[in-house]
Amino acid sequence: MKKWNVAKLNKDRAVDISMRHELPMLIAMLLDIRGITSDEEIHDFLYNDSELSDPFDAKDMEKAADRIKQAIEDYEKICIYGDFDADGVTSTALLYSYLEDVGANVMFYIPAREGEGYGMNKDAIDLLKAQDVKLIVTVDNGIAAVDEIAYANSLGIDTVVTDHHMPNSILPDAVAIVDLHQEDCESSFKELSGVGVALKLVMAIEGEYCDSQQVLENYSDLACLGTVGDIVPLVGDNRVIVKNGIRHIGNSDRCGLNALVEQSGLSDKKITTGNISFTLVPRINAGGRLGLSKKTVSMLLADDEELAQDIAAELCDDNVARQSIEKEILEDIDERIKRKPSIVQNRVIVVCGENWHQGVIGIVASRLKETYGKPSIVISIDGDVCRASGRSVKGFSLCDAVFACSHLLTQYGGHPMAVGFGLEKNNIDDFIVAINEYAKTVDMPLAQLELDCKLNPAQLSVSLADQLTLLEPFGAGNPTPLFGLYNMTISDIHEVGGGKHLKLTLSRQKSSVVAMKFSTTKEEFPFEKGDIVDCAVTLDKNVYNNIENLSVIIREMRFSDIDEEEILKSKEDFESFCRGDDITKEQALRLLPTREEFALVYRFIRAFDGFNYPVDHLLYRLGYKSLSFGRLRVILECMNELGLIEIYEGLYSTKIKMCDVQGKVNLDDSLIISKLKEVSAYA
Repeated sequence: MKKWNVAKLNKDRAVDISMRHELPMLIAMLLDIRGITSDEEIHDFLYNDSELSDPFDAKDMEKAADRIKQAIEDYEKICIYGDFDADGVTSTALLYSYLEDVGANVMFYIPAREGEGYGMNKDAIDLLKAQDVKLIVTVDNGIAAVDEIAYANSLGIDTVVTDHHMPNSILPDAVAIVDLHQEDCESSFKELSGVGVALKLVMAIEGEYCDSQQVLENYSDLACLGTVGDIVPLVGDNRVIVKNGIRHIGNSDRCGLNALVEQSGLSDKKITTGNISFTLVPRINAGGRLGLSKKTVSMLLADDEELAQDIAAELCDDNVARQSIEKEILEDIDERIKRKPSIVQNRVIVVCGENWHQGVIGIVASRLKETYGKPSIVISIDGDVCRASGRSVKGFSLCDAVFACSHLLTQYGGHPMAVGFGLEKNNIDDFIVAINEYAKTVDMPLAQLELDCKLNPAQLSVSLADQLTLLEPFGAGNPTPLFGLYNMTISDIHEVGGGKHLKLTLSRQKSSVVAMKFSTTKEEFPFEKGDIVDCAVTLDKNVYNNIENLSVIIREMRFSDIDEEEILKSKEDFESFCRGDDITKEQALRLLPTREEFALVYRFIRAFDGFNYPVDHLLYRLGYKSLSFGRLRVILECMNELGLIEIYEGLYSTKIKMCDVQGKVNLDDSLIISKLKEVSAYA
């Protein structure tokens, strides 16, 4: 469950934007909502396809370019030291491609995720020394490699660091460090991905008279893949990169990229940030997750079409294997949560398992974060050594939280929304305690759903979807517009796609809307005909038999007259109590249910012989307005303790099952009730 927020709109300003720039009112509203209001900002956002900020604004960029140019002139061997994800792979391919074109003596190295892990390591540096490397240029890593770069220095190898991760307090002793997040870096745009920094480095090497349009022409396809893959905000320089990249991916002269597009089934489709993000990037990442990063770079650089097709096909197969591994881990976690619900009651969810594939734990952490609306960390245990990956929610800096636990970690890095780190197995329990203690010191944000605006169903049309193309490309920082259809009555529910999806007919007054709810079966759908709901939807256009139709796609649904904020606060009271936090007498009293409320819940569940939907839906179906979510949870926990029901709550489903009980039970025998009474009496 999430708190729904409708963005604030200055209607007068939106009208002014619409008139001043001759834009449709919907587009003017969306620009105002997203804070793009000045003439310069509007022009840059809508029409800038080629202007990038000055690369030399970045600290040390001139030093980096000069050292690389010296290596090119002296034919010193240069190694591009990359990373195994889409950002790192495309950064490596981009810089290698450029340096090879200008005649450099260049090679690349990407560490294996399994065995080496993220970033530089001393064994790799020894290998590079043996190959007579004189200069290492890191891409998408290096900012935390203090010891490793010191070791490279001791071997007579210079290092230029290009990175976009948050610096620690101690920086490596490199020839140059290009990381826009350094405190004294004056770059006007700081949200580049690793491949964005690599692109700017190419511009800097080209020098004062660099033709930025030509650089975009040559390299924006690779830069676009990494930029979208790293989920950086698609504004400013990133927007220019992706605008150009989308055009060139669909018309690329790279046979490797063409092979990937073909093998992914996108040859006859319009290239968008959506299919880059959900189709191309996962296949590139699959190579890194399952040990084929070097092959992926080779594919992107390939001149041999047959080789490119073979590697692209292998990446597609690996993506299927990755999905299977991910599913197995999620099913394992699902069972663990059912057995031990306290796992997801913590402020920061941490789960760990033996030999979970390190290449997919980041994706798994993202799934947990989306499901529970909390920062989530997944730890893979391999003997005494553990690797972890975490994903956060808006408003909680996970890197700050993890860095606060650095005394328990062997390595760590990341940014506010995503982290990676290592630790020893015997420190896992202490880490879980420490990061949740840190979380007590900050205001934990409620899970949020951000709507751009409400729409009147009578106003929906194909032309609205057409207008939205003005704001493309969509992605982080410029999300696909999400609209609210409020107080809609479900008048029909149809299964489509062999029962895998639902087509809903929604009505309000005299207006009717057909909307799709994908990847939901009728059995999983917790709503019924006649329910009055709010829907968060996206709009698109499809063409069938040469006729254009509007597609309304449901992303989230809720009952119209439900107060999520109150439910979420009551849920937090319940979870605080379950965690053993100190709670006030007032909080305890708010959680103590009456016997009448017990009877109401028991009769309802017995009448329907159980309940198979989330608890917030049970709260609504009970129709008892004064019953809070927290008290309902206490009732269910008490009934479960006393053997009246069995509850199974996991990642994918909730099931409440009635039990056969002989004789009466005494509610005062419940531990949760006794503890609440004790707290309410003495707190």
